[in-house]
Amino acid sequence: MPLIAPPPGPPIARREKRALAAIGVAIVALFAGVGAWSASDSWRSHAGCVTVTFPSSTGGALVHECGARAQVLCRHAFRHDDRLSLLTRPQCRQAGLS
Repeated sequence: MPLIAPPPGPPIARREKRALAAIGVAIVALFAGVGAWSASDSWRSHAGCVTVTFPSSTGGALVHECGARAQVLCRHAFRHDDRLSLLTRPQCRQAGLS
């Protein structure tokens, strides 16, 4: 028995093509914005605040501390040699807390 393909649907209207194109442009703009934000340094450690991203069992985890808590975190990072401490040290230096 030969396989018979279903008949093609009606052609896409010009209005629907424009809507799909607008959605595609919006998605591309969203990805471009996220890429630009991630490339900037605005989310990194600065001005007495420390932000460290490290691998965890659920993917990635984030530690963000400012002020006195950041100073305690940095003191701990320079006194120990565990994985989190080694990842924290460069961020402490960048924030001026080394």
